[in-house]
Amino acid sequence: MSAASLRRAARESVSGLPPAFWWLWTSTLVNRLGAFVATFMTLYLTLDRGYSASFAGLVVALHGLGGVVSSLVAGVMTDRLGRRPTLLAAQASTALSVALLGFMQHPAAIAAVALLVGTTSNASRPAVAAMMADIVRPEDRVRAFALNYWAINLGFAVSATAAGLIAEYSYLAGFLGEAALTLVCAVLVYVKLPESRPEGGGPGASGTAGATAASGAGAAVGLGTVLRDGRFMGVVGLSFLISLIFTQGSVGLPVAMGAAGFSPGDYGLVIAVNGLLIVVLQIPVTRFIEHRDPQKLLVVSALLAGYGFALTAFAGPVWAYALTVCVWTLAEIVNSPTQMTLVVRLSPVHGRGRYQGVYSMSWAVAALVAPLMAGFVIDRWGAGWLWAATGALGTVAAAGYWLLMRDLASGDRGTGPGAAGGGNTDRKAAREPAAHEPSATPEPSAGCEASATPEPSAAREPAVTAPAGRAPAAAGPLPCADPVGSV
Repeated sequence: MSAASLRRAARESVSGLPPAFWWLWTSTLVNRLGAFVATFMTLYLTLDRGYSASFAGLVVALHGLGGVVSSLVAGVMTDRLGRRPTLLAAQASTALSVALLGFMQHPAAIAAVALLVGTTSNASRPAVAAMMADIVRPEDRVRAFALNYWAINLGFAVSATAAGLIAEYSYLAGFLGEAALTLVCAVLVYVKLPESRPEGGGPGASGTAGATAASGAGAAVGLGTVLRDGRFMGVVGLSFLISLIFTQGSVGLPVAMGAAGFSPGDYGLVIAVNGLLIVVLQIPVTRFIEHRDPQKLLVVSALLAGYGFALTAFAGPVWAYALTVCVWTLAEIVNSPTQMTLVVRLSPVHGRGRYQGVYSMSWAVAALVAPLMAGFVIDRWGAGWLWAATGALGTVAAAGYWLLMRDLASGDRGTGPGAAGGGNTDRKAAREPAAHEPSATPEPSAGCEASATPEPSAAREPAVTAPAGRAPAAAGPLPCADPVGSV
């Protein structure tokens, strides 16, 4: 491919997204530049503090337990209070709790503050995902989620190497560095990101019939609605299996490498391969998969994840560990934007926070279970059995994706990784209404969407015709209801 073609591909990959998305993207990048606790917690506890792998697994599991609770609470906050207040509260409290963790000495204090860090740090996930869905048009969401994941790993590629070197001299400096950068994220959110939650009675709303109907739709979405959604909960369950595998990169892999005599710097270099490959490959791979069958993409990514980690059992030198990371990194590159866009398509507009909260809970529960699993298996039987278990989990997840998505409607095939067919037309229309935002720098607060059957992602959303008794579309965005009703 010529240099001109590469430049054109890069321009097409980043064009057409609203300014608010790029501020959210910048906040994500800065946050990941400071990633330290989740990556180096096990090494900190086992190598620096001298605790067993089982205790390290317990502490990291408590970190995950905090995330389980905050996923649901933050999901409700995102819908009720708004995306911006939830982000501000999560990031400010994370900065304080991470700094506090660096000064803890007693094992019980370390465990308690790790629980607090897990609670605060995971609370931003539903708000970020819901805000991104609010401000980005449906046909651009695969690309937007891929770019956001790219920012996560661009920051991680830099921070993993730097933090590995910092950890060899001072773990406290790593904790304080993450706290400072997380605080910078809170400042960015406060200064640059307006609220994007769909609101009732916004500009351009005239009459009450439409607003009343929208309000009723919003009131119907509670946590019970999410839990009764069979297909969505199936996706959540499979996400749990996948995240259980991927989490071993930060809990099982460092413990296994430490037991094999490798230093924190060696682990930092190996895991940095993960972030570096995503930085290099995420955008071109996303362009390749954007209009391909999501069922096949999710099946292949599950197999690559499971067997990529299983290959770690045969790794010896550092370069061999790095090669195994290459395999399961490709699975991440395919799985993340595909699954995230699928989740948005399955989520009703006024329940995005709750749906994203339950989806985030799958990762939080995995963060709770994976350390316990890794510590127990490694201490009892050795790392080889852990890697064999990841291969089995990948196989089960692949079969699950195949069965869950085999009845996708033929009309949704090839519309991109976010395609989520099945169900009747009314159900699909309620889940993903057509976007009405103009392509030129839309206001994030105008992120509401009018009900219409979603068009294929390759096409632009059609203009929305205003119903009788409502102001024309040019006068302002269509009204959306403030989500109310049951939790």
